[in-house]
Amino acid sequence: MEKRIALESRGKNPSEVSELILDNCKATTIDGLTNDFVNLESLSLINVGLTSLRHFPKLPKLRKLDLSENRISGGLQHLSGCPMLGSLSLSNNRIKSLDILEAISDLKELKSLDLYQCEVTGIDDYRENVFKLLPQLQWLDGVNREGQAESDSEEDEDESSVASSDVEEADNDEEDEDEVPDGLNAVGVAADDEEEDDDDDDDEEDEGPGLAYLQKSDLVDEEEEEDFQPGEVDEEEDEDEDDEDDEDDDVVHSHGGKAKEDENRRKRKRDDVDEENESKREK
Repeated sequence: MEKRIALESRGKNPSEVSELILDNCKATTIDGLTNDFVNLESLSLINVGLTSLRHFPKLPKLRKLDLSENRISGGLQHLSGCPMLGSLSLSNNRIKSLDILEAISDLKELKSLDLYQCEVTGIDDYRENVFKLLPQLQWLDGVNREGQAESDSEEDEDESSVASSDVEEADNDEEDEDEVPDGLNAVGVAADDEEEDDDDDDDEEDEGPGLAYLQKSDLVDEEEEEDFQPGEVDEEEDEDEDDEDDEDDDVVHSHGGKAKEDENRRKRKRDDVDEENESKREK
């Protein structure tokens, strides 16, 4: 066992070691494990062949001890030097009576005890008596007082923790979205940039017609110039003058014809009068 301890320590000082796994290193008693391992928190001695816990060291920070599959029948009082021990596994050992368990009743931090495949589990009212003997216990053979398995409870706690964490993260994300950094408006645009854009818009309005308007005006002028042809204007003017002359001629002809008709009418009247006078003279 001593050589295995040196190997598992990996060259560290005993006070620097927090975990030792010494499974299957054959020994009947504790050998090489000393009080120098003051910071050891987890120790596993599965299937070592231990028959006694004599010389078990004082380990003030030890929290988990696994002594499964050994030949231990008693001597649990040697664990009194481990006041922080919270989990103890004695499964598949030679624990036969409740009296043997009285030796660990002073371990006030002991929350989990495993006696699976020990003879003591066959006595009447085994679970009820063990919980009465060790009231600090929460788990016996992996099951609590209500009959709930330890793994199921741990899963429920993990799920509850994950759900709580997700809710907190969601709340933090919402807070981050609601917060607007200094110097930015509600849409994340810098306030100074927004003011500059407003100033630029005002300047463009004050400067009068823009380049687009001037370019449009030039295009209109060019189109008008392209449509203009001097020869066409002269022809139009000549046509207008001819039309005016024709109108004048029509007026002249109109007036001349009317005068001629009047003269012919008067002439006919004179002829009629002359004929009438001549007729009277003949009578």
